[in-house]
Amino acid sequence: MAYAEKVYKVRNGKKTTKFTWRCKYKKPDGKEGSESGFPTRATAVDWGNQQEAAIREGRWVDPELSRKKFGVFVTDWMKAQKPRGRTEMNRWERLEAHILPRWKDAALISVNWFEVEAWARTLTCARSTTKDCVQLMSRIMNGAVDARHLAFNPLAGRRLTGLPADPATKKSDEETVAQPEVVLELARRLGPLYGLHIVTAAFTGLRYEELVGLQRHNTLRERQQKHDGGVFTCPILRVDKEIGALAEYYVRDEHGKRKMFRGLEPPKNAKSARDVDLPPFLALLLKEHLDGWPHEHVFTTKTGKWWWRSYWHEVLRPAADGREARPKARGTAVKEEWGPLMPGLTMRDLRHTHDSWQEQIGVAPVLGYEQMGHKYPGIKGTYRHPTPPMRRARLDGLQEIHERAMRNLGWTSIWGS
Repeated sequence: MAYAEKVYKVRNGKKTTKFTWRCKYKKPDGKEGSESGFPTRATAVDWGNQQEAAIREGRWVDPELSRKKFGVFVTDWMKAQKPRGRTEMNRWERLEAHILPRWKDAALISVNWFEVEAWARTLTCARSTTKDCVQLMSRIMNGAVDARHLAFNPLAGRRLTGLPADPATKKSDEETVAQPEVVLELARRLGPLYGLHIVTAAFTGLRYEELVGLQRHNTLRERQQKHDGGVFTCPILRVDKEIGALAEYYVRDEHGKRKMFRGLEPPKNAKSARDVDLPPFLALLLKEHLDGWPHEHVFTTKTGKWWWRSYWHEVLRPAADGREARPKARGTAVKEEWGPLMPGLTMRDLRHTHDSWQEQIGVAPVLGYEQMGHKYPGIKGTYRHPTPPMRRARLDGLQEIHERAMRNLGWTSIWGS
């Protein structure tokens, strides 16, 4: 049973007559716990009895753990997580740039919504980043509850309000969804090797990391599905469930030092591992490419090395944004002038483009979700499945988009003669 004892204050090395009360109680392991600073014996004993009641009921939280510094617990929490590498890198960036400078030395028990919301309003980063920071803090505080450092999470279920508005930087529909003619013109500018990367992104919707990670043995495989007394077949690209995406991110060693990791990993989530049906024209282009391509990965530099995002950016930007002419000079080749085709175009925009085209040609939603690597929402995601007629209609629609764009451009070949 809890009891209390006096703790005399000391001044100049001598005990005074002034005192507070210290509570003594039995912890779950049978050892004696204590808590000081109570003004009266009754409040100390009452607090101790509450601790022992909570211990008997299995809801006790050790006061020492609740006073652990937020920054110390973050290290423990991050070690216990097993997210994808880029997710871990993004979390550390949020922590080191925004969260820890303010909350590193705060006791877990001291974190409260009032102060967190007030702090969030002072951040000068994008609204989305601010929300990510608060959501990450809430996840960490949930971990503190699960680890029995806190009785509850004061951030759970709370919603940020009063954040300053971001500048109007969202792209318009015209800036996000490329016209098929623009996709083909961009591909011609880049040539058969790099231009095929653009065409494949727009007509399959693969993510950048899925395209760069695509291997030869997962290209031009065949889908076979029973239908109408026979078998429906079509060529596919496979996003492998084990090594379907190229990952680039920083990892930390046991000393906390960062180093870059580049390698193949599972795709973003379970639904991202998928077979993507190819329209006939794209299957033919890929076959022609692979017939003379000596490397294992389909979309790489000329030497077969994986693209760095920054290097691919240097290739894409002038082709989409335009460039000035450059005469031939020593050590440099002549460059013709390129007018702008779609300034600001990104690989993510090409993924947006593909899904918009799917909507345009009336692709059945369950098939559209599957091909994009998304989870079909609700119970219908369990009961509905793509059928061969759905797949054929999608492929016919994408083929028609390509053929109509070629007619509009007056081309018979993307790469010219």
